Amino acid sequence: MDKYVYFVFGIIFIVLLTKYKLKMGEKLTKFKSRFMNILLWSIISAAFIGPGTVTTATKAGADFQFQLLWALVFATIACLVLQEASARAAIYSKMNLGQAIKFHFQGSRGQIPVLVLIVGAIILGCTAYEAGNILGAAEGLALIFPGLGKRLIITTIALVVGVALSLKSLRSTANFMGIFVFIMGITFITTAFLADPPIGELAHGLFVPSFPEVPEAGLLVLGLVGTTVVPYDLFLGSNVVQKDTTVRDMRVGIGVSVILGGIISMAILVVGTQMTRGLTPEVVENMDFSYLLLTQTLAKQIGQWAGYIFGFGMFAAGFTSAITSSLVSTLTARSIFGRKKSDGTPENENSFQWIAYMVLAVGVVLGFLQVKPVPAIVAAQAFNGLILPFICVFLFTVINNAKVMGIEHLNGKFSNVMMIIVTWVTLILGIKKLVDSVSMALNLEIASPDLLFIWSSIVALVITVIISVCIYKKRIKSIEEMRQLAKVL
Repeated sequence: MDKYVYFVFGIIFIVLLTKYKLKMGEKLTKFKSRFMNILLWSIISAAFIGPGTVTTATKAGADFQFQLLWALVFATIACLVLQEASARAAIYSKMNLGQAIKFHFQGSRGQIPVLVLIVGAIILGCTAYEAGNILGAAEGLALIFPGLGKRLIITTIALVVGVALSLKSLRSTANFMGIFVFIMGITFITTAFLADPPIGELAHGLFVPSFPEVPEAGLLVLGLVGTTVVPYDLFLGSNVVQKDTTVRDMRVGIGVSVILGGIISMAILVVGTQMTRGLTPEVVENMDFSYLLLTQTLAKQIGQWAGYIFGFGMFAAGFTSAITSSLVSTLTARSIFGRKKSDGTPENENSFQWIAYMVLAVGVVLGFLQVKPVPAIVAAQAFNGLILPFICVFLFTVINNAKVMGIEHLNGKFSNVMMIIVTWVTLILGIKKLVDSVSMALNLEIASPDLLFIWSSIVALVITVIISVCIYKKRIKSIEEMRQLAKVL
């Protein structure tokens, strides 16, 4: 009898243990799947956190302490809104951003000029900024290893970037960069934490918008938004969408990636405050910003190793952006000008790969020569200033079109309000960048930057209202047409 009881209890124990292992196995599988999903989408934060972000954020911190943190909060929200809209449209329309733009303008006279302008601006912009990415990564390593020659560092970085670009799939490249993003996040966040920022000032800067009463403040706010919300990042994000990507997985991946990127940018700004904390405005005004001065300040106030940590973060920012700048130029050209087979698969996935290596090669040459391609950057900023609001308006239109999204997947009221706000800000950025580029090209000086900012805001607001009304009318019309079609069927 005892043996029978032991046998029954033994069977029950084995069944329970097996059930527990299966549940644990399922949980581990789900955790692994979610982690890999987040790692894949981390390519977005890798793209927008580059040397430009580090420079702008550290300068904002050095010049205005914590007063402009709110601008990064808004920039992060704006980036979330646009990236989610781009990826959601890709999921429901089965087209990435480039393909959707191509489809939208199909048959119209303006199709070729629009497509050439977009692809040309993206490739020109990526090429112009690639030199800055490589030089930024080299600058970061030089802060850690001051004895190494710049050319040796640039060559090593170029070789590793080339290997990353040769990976067969976007997922493999994204996973490779995701590791660097997390390490970069740890370095900047750790440095910011060790800087021991005052919690009161930090919270006030995060949640209470304020404009310091100096001409540079408004332009620096736009700079913080502009370095976070970039047009080529939207093309990159829509290409991350796979056939099996669900809206839920996409939102989790984008949410974690963009919010992490925003936190990293805020941490960089906090680190920048170390340069001028406790100094008078007169002393700050006469200071010349440099990474060497920043690392020396960190070494003095926190410890020598803090400068090394910041240097590695700077390297990671430039390195990951060097990969994405080359990669997105290929993805954009392929999505717009690539052809498909009868089964819907690309005719030749590697047909545009040479563009990525061309962008990298130009960046390396300019890096060797220590040349900043100012004319190309000015032209790229002008084009991108036009393209960002164009893409924003295009996304706004698509996600309110029942023919593309389906009636049940149309944008909700809250999302539309956010899109209106983001559209307005991107239009301000576009007008400002366009005027800046034209004035720089003609060697003109803007008499009143503040007045330009006010007029840009007013003009952008009027345009945004007109666009929003037109989109709302088209939304109602598309819903009616879809309902009539449903009745016929």
